[in-house]
Amino acid sequence: MLKGNKAEAVEQIAAMLPLLEDAFKICGKRKDFFGGDTIGYLDIALRSCLGWISAVEKIVGVQLLDEKKTPLLLGWSERFCADGAVMNVMPKADDLVEFIKVHM
Repeated sequence: MLKGNKAEAVEQIAAMLPLLEDAFKICGKRKDFFGGDTIGYLDIALRSCLGWISAVEKIVGVQLLDEKKTPLLLGWSERFCADGAVMNVMPKADDLVEFIKVHM
């Protein structure tokens, strides 16, 4: 994805994030996670994708998840990564950046 047009890739990701923001607004029902008060399967699946988005942010030098455009999604992502059940097993963005550099 990043070998081609970086601006196009960032644009596609940026267009997808408001949809996830809306999905969280509906599914989260003012709770901490998509499924409610605790991390569920949907949270795990989506956060694994957002980890790569964090890596893309570092590589391209843009911020895709931010307080103005996606405040609910940003808060959800921060809560997810701070949860004791996942904080030590989620790959760090810097590690994903290194993986991308090696494999591209």
